[in-house]
Amino acid sequence: MPTQGFSPVTRLRYLAGRARRIDVGSVIERAKEASAQHGKSLPLVVADMLFQAGVKNVGFQDYIDYDFAILTPAERATYMTHPVSNQISQKYDHPDYRGIFQDKVAFDRRFSEFLRREWMVVDAGNADELRAFAERLGTVVTKEPVGQAGTGVHRYHAAEVADWDAFHRGLLERGEILVEEVIRQHDDLAAVCPGTVNTTRVTAFFDGETTHILAMAQKFGRGAVSDQMTFGGFYTMLDDDGRALGAGYDSHGHVHELHPDSGVRIADFQLPLIDEVKAFVDQVARVVPQVQYVGWDIVVGPDGPVLVEGNWGAGVYENKPSVTGIRTGHKPRYRAAIGF
Repeated sequence: MPTQGFSPVTRLRYLAGRARRIDVGSVIERAKEASAQHGKSLPLVVADMLFQAGVKNVGFQDYIDYDFAILTPAERATYMTHPVSNQISQKYDHPDYRGIFQDKVAFDRRFSEFLRREWMVVDAGNADELRAFAERLGTVVTKEPVGQAGTGVHRYHAAEVADWDAFHRGLLERGEILVEEVIRQHDDLAAVCPGTVNTTRVTAFFDGETTHILAMAQKFGRGAVSDQMTFGGFYTMLDDDGRALGAGYDSHGHVHELHPDSGVRIADFQLPLIDEVKAFVDQVARVVPQVQYVGWDIVVGPDGPVLVEGNWGAGVYENKPSVTGIRTGHKPRYRAAIGF
């Protein structure tokens, strides 16, 4: 594929937006964290962070998460970063189709055959339908149509609902109008954390003919309704065969050699049905071909992969050198597939 650069206008707009939103205090606190962890001079770390952000397209949190303070320039150049990911999204995810991925109800409608679970939408006149749906399933998950990082996701047990009219009214008032069946996960995932549905983030690029898997990360929860970091979750990167590349970690400085609740060693994890996962991602990537760069959240169930959602702003999951010992990232794979 020929090399295609990103629009300088897009980059300048992104940099201008970041400059307006910069929180100097937050940058200093992040720099202190890197300085203390890696034994580096604080002023040098601050200067380096600002240079990397302004010149090298490295987010401040990227700098911390991927241990840039201890990497050489050549090693740093192999890492995907959020500013670069944003530029890919802006170029290859058509604005007219992003709404399908932003609105969870619209997403469920478009990708219904890949959800492999029951779902319904709450409206003013279907309190009885909601009750029948929830009582039949026992436990349901509700979602606000627009949210990210696990916000707006809730879990309810039908046996605990005393007043169904009030429950129905509350969902409408809070905007929790999408109601879904709880996903059943594969026993290998449940062995690590049975209380949370543990998702696999597969970042992929569809070039019009081929779906390129760029990176895979396995997320693990702590028993909450979501495995996102805001709920205490963490992740580990996977290799092409679905094997964990090391311990788990998050953006808050926590490292988990073992899952805190189950005691399972994260580095021993093997994603089941990896070939089916890759084939599944290829299928879903072709549904809306106008949105080429997507972070797909899937769950491997007992009988195969299940689609949770797709993120047109894919975000970045990468290796953490101080945890895994791996000092290179996935950017060469992105370059080879996308051509930038």
